Amino acid sequence: MKTFRNRNLKKTVITFAAGLSVLSFLLLTNCGGQRMGGVVQGEVYREYAKSEKRSAMMDFSAGAVSREEVINDDGITTQHNTEEYDLIKENEFKNVKDNPLSTLSIDVDTASYSNVRRFINGNQLPPKDAVRIEEMINYFRYSYPQPEGEHPFSINTEISETPWNKENRLLLIGIQGKSLNYNDLKPCNFVFLIDSSGSMESPEKLPLLKKSLALMLKGLKKNDRIAIVAYAGSAGVILPSTPATEKDRILGAFESLNAGGSTAGGEGIILAYRIAKENLIKDGNNRVILCTDGDFNVGASSTSEMVRMIEEKRKDDIYLTICGFGMGNYKDGRMEQISNAGNGNYFYIDNIKESEKVFVKEMRANMFTIAKDVKIQIEFNPLKVKSYRLIGYENRVLAKEDFDNDKKDAGELGAGHTVTALYEIVPAGSGKGEDNSIELRYQENTIKKETASGNEIMVLKMRYKPVKEEKSKLIVKTVTDENIKFGKTSENFRFASAVAGFGMLLRDSQFKNDLTAKDIIRIAKDAKGYDEEGYRSEFIGLVEKYSLLK
Repeated sequence: MKTFRNRNLKKTVITFAAGLSVLSFLLLTNCGGQRMGGVVQGEVYREYAKSEKRSAMMDFSAGAVSREEVINDDGITTQHNTEEYDLIKENEFKNVKDNPLSTLSIDVDTASYSNVRRFINGNQLPPKDAVRIEEMINYFRYSYPQPEGEHPFSINTEISETPWNKENRLLLIGIQGKSLNYNDLKPCNFVFLIDSSGSMESPEKLPLLKKSLALMLKGLKKNDRIAIVAYAGSAGVILPSTPATEKDRILGAFESLNAGGSTAGGEGIILAYRIAKENLIKDGNNRVILCTDGDFNVGASSTSEMVRMIEEKRKDDIYLTICGFGMGNYKDGRMEQISNAGNGNYFYIDNIKESEKVFVKEMRANMFTIAKDVKIQIEFNPLKVKSYRLIGYENRVLAKEDFDNDKKDAGELGAGHTVTALYEIVPAGSGKGEDNSIELRYQENTIKKETASGNEIMVLKMRYKPVKEEKSKLIVKTVTDENIKFGKTSENFRFASAVAGFGMLLRDSQFKNDLTAKDIIRIAKDAKGYDEEGYRSEFIGLVEKYSLLK
């Protein structure tokens, strides 16, 4: 129930009761209502408090209200925001003597960037915890070379100055997944799990989703299949697994979806995975695609319950993609955690252009997994590096023991995907920062000078599992610092550093020093390069808007 503060409370209550009686009669007689998804949606009742020029829209339709409007004592209508973001504690510098190893799982999610874009385009600064820097960096494509040899991806490194701290070094690790031949793609078995609850009724949610799916359908092939499961109060099959050639039938099923009811997300996930398994395509792209604002409230609804459920379902080699929609009650943290648990990826759809990017350009090829449980482990040379910090990836950091443990889940790499990670490094011998390593009583940390005294700054190790195997493969690469000036680095390096710097500004990072939006714009413009789709130009525009909002 919406809460209203009104100096003339008695008058408002009487008027409200009278209006409710009329609405009750209309609902009972099904007059003026429209049947949507099996639920009668009542007419919207407006009350105008003429004496104080206040208005309030009260929606008595079945289903959750996605926005809650509140009238304050000054007669101003405001919207109550119930969006949720998990706390992010920024990675800090680690002393190499005590922590020579840094281990992480790759992340190919991009949801944070498009969500940040939604806030800035709406003339607002995003909440700090909505900013996941690795997802901002990985939103963009980088021109790393295609892999050669036995492994399905290439590994690329580059080191130069840190643009926000000239005394430090910045390390880029770039992974390029092998691109597939678009003319020889394996068929897709997609099960769309669509949230059609009441919270999905606003234009930027279910209506935008329908347009998105119609775009995707145009690019599917004759051997692809689509099923639709919707959940609102209880889960149900809207469309059994159907050949993509039956476009009219599929589009008709999409159009039949209407928002109403509460959200039985857990029940819907079970049903969607069951349908995906029943129609499994051997060596195909078998995937459940969950489209929601994340507001589960019926059945298995807590984040921990959903994560455990998804972890169990991923054993069937059915991958999960989550597409988030909407604003006002968006549950970002929940969807990000579920995606990580489900061998999947996570996007946020804020406009029709993003729909085209995700559903048309990336859905077929880039979501075709070519390597699973991909982990990175770096051993820094203590004679070259005093300390380091990983930029972003806070919820992807692994224990050092996890690297060799094939039972430990990690991120998946899709065909054509690029993954980029950045480390800020304090060089050994730098006057900045104290040596705060811990002195041990019973053992000492010795350095193998016969290997550490060379030019190597670090050793990079990667583990991954081929798609059909459960035993990982190991790749080892040594890295040296060639002392390249920042202006001589690749466009990949400079643009990625600009995006990372912007993320640090948005998060008000303690490590940003004197970095400004003007610095970021200058670096990004210089590194924009070939920008066919305009994403890099759009980034520059966002930083310019940020500088005005700030």
